[in-house]
Amino acid sequence: MKTEKDLRALLLQIDGRGYKAYKDIRGSYSFEDYVLSIDSVQGDPFASPSKGRIIVSQDKARFPSELFDAPHKKIALCDFLTRLFSKNIFKYYHRVKGSGKSGLLVIDSPGQEILLRTSIIINKDKVEARFEVGLPASGRRVLGKEAVKIFFDSLPIIAKYSLYYKNLNTSYLKRQIDLAVDQHFLRNEMQKKGLVAFIANDSTLPRESGISDKPMLKGAVPFKSPKSLEVEFHMPKNGKIKGMGIPKGVTLIVGGGYHGKSTLLRGLERSVYNHGAGDGREFVITVDNAVKIRAEDGRRVEKVNISPFINNLPSGQVTQEFSTDNASGSTSQAANIMEALEINTELLLIDEDTCATNFMIRDEKMKALVAKDKEPITPFINRVRYLYESLGVSTIMAAGSSGDYFDAADNVIMMDEYVPYDVTSRAKEIIMGTTQYMKHIDSNTFSHLDSRVLLKSSFPKSDRGIKIKSKGLDTILYNKTQINLRYLEQLVDTSQTNCIAVIIEYISRHFLESNRTISNIVNHIYDIIDNKGLDALSTFSGHPGNLALPRRHEVIAALNRFPLLRIE
Repeated sequence: MKTEKDLRALLLQIDGRGYKAYKDIRGSYSFEDYVLSIDSVQGDPFASPSKGRIIVSQDKARFPSELFDAPHKKIALCDFLTRLFSKNIFKYYHRVKGSGKSGLLVIDSPGQEILLRTSIIINKDKVEARFEVGLPASGRRVLGKEAVKIFFDSLPIIAKYSLYYKNLNTSYLKRQIDLAVDQHFLRNEMQKKGLVAFIANDSTLPRESGISDKPMLKGAVPFKSPKSLEVEFHMPKNGKIKGMGIPKGVTLIVGGGYHGKSTLLRGLERSVYNHGAGDGREFVITVDNAVKIRAEDGRRVEKVNISPFINNLPSGQVTQEFSTDNASGSTSQAANIMEALEINTELLLIDEDTCATNFMIRDEKMKALVAKDKEPITPFINRVRYLYESLGVSTIMAAGSSGDYFDAADNVIMMDEYVPYDVTSRAKEIIMGTTQYMKHIDSNTFSHLDSRVLLKSSFPKSDRGIKIKSKGLDTILYNKTQINLRYLEQLVDTSQTNCIAVIIEYISRHFLESNRTISNIVNHIYDIIDNKGLDALSTFSGHPGNLALPRRHEVIAALNRFPLLRIE
């Protein structure tokens, strides 16, 4: 292995030469306390940055094994170190100047959620930080002396205060690991109590703004459970905690506009993931297979059985294997529910504001005017009880205008100026003697939930093969075909989108010869991730340092929205 002296000499030697001379520095270099690996070198100052790693042996890093001896602890530790490394870049690095991406120095930066990432790797042997660096240039000439500043002045001090246990705020780190332990415990205990969600008292649900997921620091009303729904847990690290437990079944969140219905639902949909200290949702926990359902006009649907909700279309189109390139609000919402059932969700999360009205309910006046045999839509209100009582699928729904759902609900929670009240008894009194929507359900309605087989023809090759890449949070490009993920509201991080692109590419290379369903393929990929890590899927040049694990639900949702998807 080369030494740090060799790297310094190389950088000074190529100073002023053409940019491609940077290719000579690729390789590994031993520094006094770590190894620097330069894994890939950009071909141009305007190209994607180069990739590097700092690798510290545990003989020097000395992280106690009890900090990462369980998956939930390791994820929390790597998240902590990633945030710290990023913070120390801003603290200790003054960007050098140059053309294009010259001087850029970044590590994958987490948001509010704690996710499995590839930015930091830790095990009993080493700690490894994966970063990207824009190698500096003037025009297209190497600025070797500026590169020396990055590798010899800035990176060593960033590594010193990010990757060695003795240099960290260990009490703060311990709090994060303890929080992860409690969150893991709460997820398990919550389900033992028959709950699908829990919101701790004093949680902060409102966010800073409509475009920020950070907590509102001023003016936010702390959450306080109604006594009738309050449950208590004894946590292994932080003692007793109380809050509102939402039982399995059908729960309505009601109230006037701007009183907190959607804020509560939004908190629940994001809490399929754990949140870090200071987020306000540390102990807001939702079963991790909950799926947010909404209308999605214009989405692609490929051979989904939507007949439990939509049948007898006037065009004669078969809805047992429904396909369209441009779904309506009602057909898209039906498809979203059926796809969620196909991947075994326990909980549907629905906000009336983002639903197709004709899919949700059909009132008595409309029934009197439009004959039943002329209406192909069976509204959700006629199915929601059956979903729970026969399939075990619960629903939490924010509703501001349709009191007819009171009949179908097990619990009705009213938000009044962001304070929840249990108004179930009053809601039942109001609808006493009115039409009961959940009766007279055909018991065979959901008897056949199709498992759809992915066909090889879904992944055609161009003259240059297959190129898959992500663009921001909402878009993946398969060659020139766009996959639109805009309405996947539980996709929260651009690095998750990166990862979905990698998974789709992996599927296109490994799973097209066998007769396997989409869910079977994705489940198998998650087995690989569990056993070998996310690195096992990547074909990136250099390290795959900007991947964060999505849920399998978002992976399958992305495939379902792929315009080229072909299903048997």
